[in-house]
Amino acid sequence: MGGYTYRFEFSDGGTVSIAAPAASTQAAPAWTELGFHQCANCPLSADTHRHCPMALAFVPLVEAFGRRLSYEEVAVRVESAARTVSKSTSLQQAVGSVMGLVAASSGCPRMEFLAPMAHFHLPFSSEEETIYRAASTYLLAQYFAQRSGATPDWELDSLKASYRELQTVNAAMAARLRTASEHDGTLNALVLLDLLAKTLPYSIEDALVDVRAVFSRPAP
Repeated sequence: MGGYTYRFEFSDGGTVSIAAPAASTQAAPAWTELGFHQCANCPLSADTHRHCPMALAFVPLVEAFGRRLSYEEVAVRVESAARTVSKSTSLQQAVGSVMGLVAASSGCPRMEFLAPMAHFHLPFSSEEETIYRAASTYLLAQYFAQRSGATPDWELDSLKASYRELQTVNAAMAARLRTASEHDGTLNALVLLDLLAKTLPYSIEDALVDVRAVFSRPAP
């Protein structure tokens, strides 16, 4: 997967650069230990994993934004080998974009289903774009599964179930971030991601009805 660099410029003159995905080089704080607010559905054991992989991946975000307020306005430039994307937005929206990429690339078993989306990361995607990408990526995975002799899930049942599991992960991670952060710059970014996780299992059918209209248009 190609790398992305998020460059943040604040109105007070502060600047932050976050490279993702990238392994944290900072010391692992206590709130990253696996047993600290461990997810109820976590398949990992402290015998083999001292730290939560997603919490470790979030350390640079907490260090950079944990003392800032979620509603601060920030100018963000996202650079990759393919393109540069710029946007002026709230800190929670900007951090939410990079947080989703970092989480999906962290090695957390409950996030593995999002790894293909992380490979084709789209900064600042809207809810409609995210649902489209999630469904189309999942259905492509089912095509490959069928080609390999496995039984495909064309009804998206496993995708919906994975997003329900993700809600449990987000709740536990929010508890970690409340401990780790002085303000809500990172916490509210996670809240925004969790809203989609809560919405998608119930709204994906309706959302795809709207998308279907795009595929019904006559060819030019």
